Amino acid sequence: MKKYIYINWTKVSLILAMVFMITACENNFETGGFDVDSPSNVTSFKINGVAGEIDQKTGKINITMPYGSDITAVKPEMVLEAGATSNLDVIVPANFTNPVKFRVVNGNLYKDYTVTAVVLSPIKSFKINGVAATINDVSKTITMTLPESTDLTALKPVIELTEGVSISPASGATIDFTNAVTFTVTSNGKSVNYTANVGVPVTGLVVAFLGTAATRAEITNMDEITAADWFFSTFNGAKYISFSSIENGADLSDVDVIWWHFDSAANLPAIAYKPAVTTALKNFRSNGGNLLLTSFASQYVDALGIVPSGKGPNNVFGDFPPNGFVDANSWGMSFVGHESHPIFDGLITFETGKANLLQGGTFRLNHTAWWFVPEWGGYGNGEGWRNQTGGTNLASEAWDNNLDGRVTIAEFPNTSANKNAVVISMGAYDWYNETNSSGVPSQANEFITNIKLLTQNSINYLAKD
Repeated sequence: MKKYIYINWTKVSLILAMVFMITACENNFETGGFDVDSPSNVTSFKINGVAGEIDQKTGKINITMPYGSDITAVKPEMVLEAGATSNLDVIVPANFTNPVKFRVVNGNLYKDYTVTAVVLSPIKSFKINGVAATINDVSKTITMTLPESTDLTALKPVIELTEGVSISPASGATIDFTNAVTFTVTSNGKSVNYTANVGVPVTGLVVAFLGTAATRAEITNMDEITAADWFFSTFNGAKYISFSSIENGADLSDVDVIWWHFDSAANLPAIAYKPAVTTALKNFRSNGGNLLLTSFASQYVDALGIVPSGKGPNNVFGDFPPNGFVDANSWGMSFVGHESHPIFDGLITFETGKANLLQGGTFRLNHTAWWFVPEWGGYGNGEGWRNQTGGTNLASEAWDNNLDGRVTIAEFPNTSANKNAVVISMGAYDWYNETNSSGVPSQANEFITNIKLLTQNSINYLAKD
């Protein structure tokens, strides 16, 4: 008897298709998420004739434009693989000031790309005595702080310029920086002025880094360690104070500013709430001392009576290792309306009153302890928040021009002594970028200089007030 074997070719086809898809996904994963030989590739991308560097593994296209280039309305030149189409209309001018994302499709395959265009600064670097300045090409400012003992009357800046650019006064000239100095930058017959402000820390300033560890050497949180290392390398009069020492009666009378940067847990430690500690810090502030509270320490405004009871940050969250994530977008803040406030002096901005703090692509834990204004707490908007807390909201998220959505930076005056407390509470205020879940080190945060300058400005502002 003959036996007949019936094969369900439909099922076989489905199984083979699934095997193919799994294999394709594995190969795709090995190349970083993209097929480097995909028929949906961009083979060439140019802006004003300048070719971009295309990374087919990540889909990133980076273009460095000459100084003076206008990239607010340009038509890109793009070449695709045969048969591919894109949703980026190369006929209509596009604004490349911020990263531009688009998709290329070929049949049932697609690939996403992000174009990042950077216009060269006319001033590559500006250094005095080996110290690098912060250069803001939007506000046309050059800002730096030198050691306390520096004589500002006769300094020689070393200036590196982009090709085709000249500057006056020239690099190496002896200049008196007691007051602001104007530098004229010229390229292709056009000139613009940059204002240089060189300062020194407040003379004799005593500043303290507050922590839960018994000593600075015993701090374990990497964000706190990184912040402390910068702090002690920046301020000559820096000292470490522990909560236990305050509880035991440490003398705070010689301290001008105390900075508590707490990043270890969303809930503040029990020792911070002990009556002996809160009483000592309240007395410190009423006697003319100043407080800088950052990250989760922002919540301390409630326990210290800086805000009315229950009016502290109402939106506290964040990840802890090994959790966390990478966001392709840069995170920043809007301080529109407060551009002249001293704590924002010299920040590198991408628009007037807007600055980034955390670069896209960095690993982040998003440690946030801010005020969520519109729906929670009955504030309604920024004015309602000010009326109910007695503070001034200085910054919000970057999209919020009216500062009505979030309170990310605030100051609270102590009317009896005319002194302040400053709070910095957003997840973008991130000193240390941990490795990702696969153990791969995070890309460096190019905006860390803004975090450092914001902090230094805040401490100097509190000390001078």
